[in-house]
Amino acid sequence: MGRFTDRLGPRIVLTFCGFLMGLGYLLMSQLSAVWQLYLFYGVIIGTGMGGTRVPLLSTAARWFVKRRSMMTGIILTGIGIGRLVGPPVANWLISTYDWRVAYIVLGGVTLLVVISAAQFLKRDPARMGQMPYGENEEVKQEPGTETLGFTLREAACTRQFWLVFTMLFCVGFCLFTITVHIVSNATDLGISAASAASILAVIGGASIAGNVILGGAADRIGNRQVYIIGFILMSAALFWLVLAREMWMFYLFAVVLGFARGGMATSDSPLVAGLFGLNSHGLILGVTSLGFTMGAALGPFLAGSIFDASGSYQTAFLLSAAISIVGIVITALLTPITGEWKQTGPG
Repeated sequence: MGRFTDRLGPRIVLTFCGFLMGLGYLLMSQLSAVWQLYLFYGVIIGTGMGGTRVPLLSTAARWFVKRRSMMTGIILTGIGIGRLVGPPVANWLISTYDWRVAYIVLGGVTLLVVISAAQFLKRDPARMGQMPYGENEEVKQEPGTETLGFTLREAACTRQFWLVFTMLFCVGFCLFTITVHIVSNATDLGISAASAASILAVIGGASIAGNVILGGAADRIGNRQVYIIGFILMSAALFWLVLAREMWMFYLFAVVLGFARGGMATSDSPLVAGLFGLNSHGLILGVTSLGFTMGAALGPFLAGSIFDASGSYQTAFLLSAAISIVGIVITALLTPITGEWKQTGPG
């Protein structure tokens, strides 16, 4: 979807992805066999959902030069708000009607909102005879750099591309290890399931603050620096989690982790734009994001295996903390690209 965004623009891509998500939810209302769950949710909804983030953030990167990170953070607050609002709304629909009706409502709303909103998106301001916000102020020393950039093949030949890939792998590993196992860990310690589930809601709420606060900070101090701050906070939170036994300790963990994750989520698209330009921004962001999904797949699997072998999550959480420290080192090694297409820096 990143490549299609570069070539066709976000309107067509997000219309297609919105259609897939809405269709998948509607089909889920007719679920009657396990294979349908994998097809409807895993494939159809998964494809639609997986193709939305990169087009939105790549479009934001093209429209904003000044305050790019802040604007990206504001856009991403939609995810945090959805995490807060979506579960209780779905729960109300299920308790008031049933789960089949809930899926029909969610599918209808997704089709209406996503497809309608997509029609107003434009790939870049040049298509409308405009300039990106702040371009004249930000790139006087390097005219045209924001409209040029690397192809995927050129970017993949740089050390910076693989450092970004590895950074995102570390984030995905740590974040999804927590997302998948934190509720089980809390309930194993005698905390009620409802209270344990609220930990995830707190992470989502704190990520909103991270999106806005660290997004604004990234425009001043640079996206690489925000990533380093995020990894430091994530490492501290994961070490704290090993000691957590009471709800207030889990809530403190959730606030710190969510805030860190919100800042890093805000910074990855502007970071890619600053390093590799906008020529193939959607495609490069999409491919580097595979690092995140690989980490998100491996982390929960290893954590579950460790728990099965030891009966405890402590080793798994310590491993995640170590991976986060690796992320600090990798991010510190990220430097501007020098050569024919000179950058102003990874921030």
